[in-house]
Amino acid sequence: MTPPDGGSTPPRTFTPDFLTELFRNPLDPGYAEAAARKARGEGPSGPRRRLLSGISALTLAGVGFLLVVAYQQTVADEPARAQARDTLIEQVQNRRDDTADLQAHADQLRTEVADLREQQLGGAAVARLREQEAETGLAAVRGSGARITVGDGPAPIDPVTGERRSESRVRDTDLQLATNALWAAGAEAIAVNGQRLTSTSTIRQAGQAILVDFRPVTTPYQVVAIGPDSLVEDFRDGTAGRFFRALNSKYGMSYDVAEVHDVTLDAATEPQLRQAVPSAPPSAAPSSSPSKGGR
Repeated sequence: MTPPDGGSTPPRTFTPDFLTELFRNPLDPGYAEAAARKARGEGPSGPRRRLLSGISALTLAGVGFLLVVAYQQTVADEPARAQARDTLIEQVQNRRDDTADLQAHADQLRTEVADLREQQLGGAAVARLREQEAETGLAAVRGSGARITVGDGPAPIDPVTGERRSESRVRDTDLQLATNALWAAGAEAIAVNGQRLTSTSTIRQAGQAILVDFRPVTTPYQVVAIGPDSLVEDFRDGTAGRFFRALNSKYGMSYDVAEVHDVTLDAATEPQLRQAVPSAPPSAAPSSSPSKGGR
């Protein structure tokens, strides 16, 4: 078609709309250039590169300075910590020696008191007193019975936290169960790792340690009891025996029951008994009577 003026018609062009261009080129040209430079292994250049290098150098220098200061402080404090640790160890050892000396002196005085008491009492009274002391744990006893041995099993490691689990460790409730089962089976005297039990004895957990009358005992734990000939069989076939066998099969805790003959259990430390006394009655307040006069 020829225009009226006789000139030629220019070709018609179409400009894409905004959405078409957005879908065709989703990235900004700057992002595309940065991605291409990163793919070629080229980093920032020029002043920006020098600035980043300076910041990295300052950061490394600051970290190094802090490490040097921390190391010097640690080295400077080490003699003081070592001296304090040695002092504490020496104090603990001295207290242990003093406690052992006091315990030996107390045993000597107890023996002297027993000798004087026997001199004043008659034969029947002495025999009855010794029997009561043996029953209460205040005198050494000798005889046959059972020995129950339990010990900690292998401690598994938690795969998440990396900490060792404690379900395979012997607990205070386990020893309480063993001793109560022995008492129920007819035991006349019981000792846990050499610690004689009395009517006021306690078996408690303190962190990872077990205390018998506030004295620590460690694994393997040996519960020795003097009693009837059927003590071993009654314990093994009872609830406590089945419980410890289950712990052995599930957690790998060691468990053994054996007979003992002619074993001696030492006397327990004399307990400090406290008696309750009635409190003094409150003083009676003077009563005020109304006057007999008028109102």
